[in-house]
Amino acid sequence: MGTFHEATAVTLRGHAYETALDPQWTVAGKPHGGYLLATMTRAACHSAGPHHPHPATVTAAFLTAPTPGPADIHIDHLRTGHGTTQTRARLTQNDTLHVEALIALEHLTHDGPTWSGLEPVHLHAEHRCPRTPPREPGGTTPVPLMEVIEQRLDPLSDTPSHRGFIAGWQRLADGTDWDPLSLLVALDLVPSVTYDLGLPGRTLTIQFSAYIRRIPAPGPLRFSMHASDITNARMDETTYLWDSEDRLVAQATQLAAIRTPA
Repeated sequence: MGTFHEATAVTLRGHAYETALDPQWTVAGKPHGGYLLATMTRAACHSAGPHHPHPATVTAAFLTAPTPGPADIHIDHLRTGHGTTQTRARLTQNDTLHVEALIALEHLTHDGPTWSGLEPVHLHAEHRCPRTPPREPGGTTPVPLMEVIEQRLDPLSDTPSHRGFIAGWQRLADGTDWDPLSLLVALDLVPSVTYDLGLPGRTLTIQFSAYIRRIPAPGPLRFSMHASDITNARMDETTYLWDSEDRLVAQATQLAAIRTPA
């Protein structure tokens, strides 16, 4: 098992960054969306330089799923200001565009919020929450991502409750601490809220927007995800992450397509 840093490594070659999409960071054979965004954002951070080393916002459109293996990341600088560098990132494979993202880079700190109206989700102790296995719930579809992410669903989320809500704990299985890049992986949860709703099939992200608020403290993350509405096989999902000091460190919203079995 390689590290997150190794799996998201990029190398500048000419006018593009080269990367190798790692098969370990996949779901049902396709690279995980949050992993793709973390790799693209690493290239954007490298391109921006040390003045703005962290992602503050990432808004992405997922067009088609790439496959594990070589891929290119193209970075366009849109604006560099005193507090923010704004870029566009495009991930291509064999000259096909798969993901496009607008990324705002800043210099984040460990500082807590000036004000917060959101309380951390209440969970059972981490050791009392069962670890998510490396396969989709109720099936045999492989989810290698769960071998590199140690995720534990709260017992209240372990069976369908039809509330449209799941919550639990997350760690990186390689033992490293979470950082602003790896938070993008944690925000794109597997399984999705459809598991709690008892809906069969998979969800495929169409659009994803993330806000990274601060550098997380060492230790596990607490997460919650909820859905508000399902219409025409389209579902919204909102995710929140808190660090070991009970501070909100990241949040995301996405629109996903629900693909049910024939």
